[in-house]
Amino acid sequence: MKKPMSPTLSFETPVGEKWKFEIKYDGYRCLLKWSTSEFSLISKNGRILNEHFPELVAAGESIQSKMKDLLPLELDGEIVVLENELKGDFEAIQRRGRLRNEETIKAESNNHPVTFCIFDILELNGKNFKTESYSERKQKLYQMFQEKFQSERTFKLVTSYDSFDPIWKKAIEHDSEGVIAKLVHSKWENGRTRSWLKIKNYKRINCFITAFEKENGYFHVGLWNKGQIVPIGLFKHGIKSEEERALIETIKNNKSSEDKQFIKVDPGICIEIKYLQFYKEQLREPFFEQFRFDLSYKDCTLDQLHTNKQPPVTENEVEITSPDKVYWKALSLTKKDYIDYIENIAPYFLPFLKDRHLTVIRYPNGVEGEAFFQKNIPDYAPSFVDTSLHEGINYIVCQSFDTLLWLGNQGAIEFHIPFQTINSHQPREIVFDLDPHSVDDFQVAVKGARMIKEICDQLGLFPFVKTSGGKGIQVHLPLKGGKYAFEETRIFTSFVADFLVSKEPDLFTIERMKKKRGKRLYVDYIQHAEGKTIIAPYSARGRKEATVATPLFWEELNEQLAPTHFTIDTIIKRLNKKGCPFENYFEVDQPLDQVIDFLTQKK
Repeated sequence: MKKPMSPTLSFETPVGEKWKFEIKYDGYRCLLKWSTSEFSLISKNGRILNEHFPELVAAGESIQSKMKDLLPLELDGEIVVLENELKGDFEAIQRRGRLRNEETIKAESNNHPVTFCIFDILELNGKNFKTESYSERKQKLYQMFQEKFQSERTFKLVTSYDSFDPIWKKAIEHDSEGVIAKLVHSKWENGRTRSWLKIKNYKRINCFITAFEKENGYFHVGLWNKGQIVPIGLFKHGIKSEEERALIETIKNNKSSEDKQFIKVDPGICIEIKYLQFYKEQLREPFFEQFRFDLSYKDCTLDQLHTNKQPPVTENEVEITSPDKVYWKALSLTKKDYIDYIENIAPYFLPFLKDRHLTVIRYPNGVEGEAFFQKNIPDYAPSFVDTSLHEGINYIVCQSFDTLLWLGNQGAIEFHIPFQTINSHQPREIVFDLDPHSVDDFQVAVKGARMIKEICDQLGLFPFVKTSGGKGIQVHLPLKGGKYAFEETRIFTSFVADFLVSKEPDLFTIERMKKKRGKRLYVDYIQHAEGKTIIAPYSARGRKEATVATPLFWEELNEQLAPTHFTIDTIIKRLNKKGCPFENYFEVDQPLDQVIDFLTQKK
């Protein structure tokens, strides 16, 4: 069997409008052939992988009926155990691939399910798309996902970027394997090609030479740890021939011992190596980078492996003051703990803050201290913080990690955003705020969210759900392109609110006066208006439990759900294990036109 189209490794970044860029996932390359009688997962070596990944087969069977108008279909992608939305867990997928026992595979598929990250479409409804350009194939793939896969978590769309810098920044922040560059006019072909280039997210480490292996020409390297040498692997590539000759000569002249296989040397020759990751006590894909004559071997410590994940990209120095100040007394969580959360959540959090007039609630002395709202940028704000003047207020606009970090250092715990961006008067999303009488009535909010989901399903809409971080739940419907005015979306929100009240008048109300609500849940649809705000997804809350406004998967809305499950010290582990439920939030285009037209005529 001919191998599928594969990228060529490049240490240079291609530039120009003829290139598009995608995240590179670390997994099993796979072609999916899908027809009315076939669902075959085929490896790059031609092996059928169905038995190894039964959850993918089950996911395909569950949507077979709605896919029938697109079959036969062939898709190209990567089977991945997602560590986060842009990174595959290499060790987990390797372990999965070695399993042979059916029961063990089933258990692993439940505990660590894979995702099929799809980046290309080769056949659609029996038509061969391999001869179409990359850009045409990608457009077809986007369209198919929009129509068929929006509610499916097992199948993930790999999106493309027009320029390298934004996607490389995301790759660094998520510790992705790297980026694939693809020529927009390229056809899909078999085998290795320079129409696709892979730029890998290599890390760098300082280490020292321990031995030269005579037979194969590999150099062995190690690190220093508490007076001991820790072997970390071997390398051969990246070193120039004259450097290699000089290195071998230096090893021979300073050898500590020699046998048939090795020339060994005491620590002292320090070098810098770039590598992809540390796997099974070995550097994966090591390349020689340079000699480090400025270092002692005692500078080449094992600690580097634990601190070598790239931090979020910053362009400005942000000083973190009073890191030991206690922010959540009941949980002994400090300002440093909060800043750590900010740093880790930034890739998921920032997209919701971008281009929004920001209102923050600051708790400079912790959540038990005095709090205050801030809209206007203070005089002492650094110059890199962006602003936008609106109705006499010079709002902060959080466009970068630097600004987010600065706000975190200022004690900004809660981030509230308007429904529209700074560039539009139209809503960017619809949000239903389900506000129960007390936290003890949280399950009423769960019931209300489920009812809204049923309405949306019947109307062909795609809702997202999150905890408010307080006592309620919020249902989001993202909107693209500024299509609707607030007056139009109000027709829909009032219809949904009235429907809930008519179905369960003892549980729900649209009464704004608290004293008239009794213990009923308030369905706040009036809040969805220009100038009003909602808590941003992944914002912490100024509550003693350190809760977070947390995106959920719909199946998580059950009787065990509680807002206190989601705190600043649990969210990152949750994201690494489950992924982000709002991952495709900004790609969804709600077909709301017909709904609004129908409701308008009905009135």
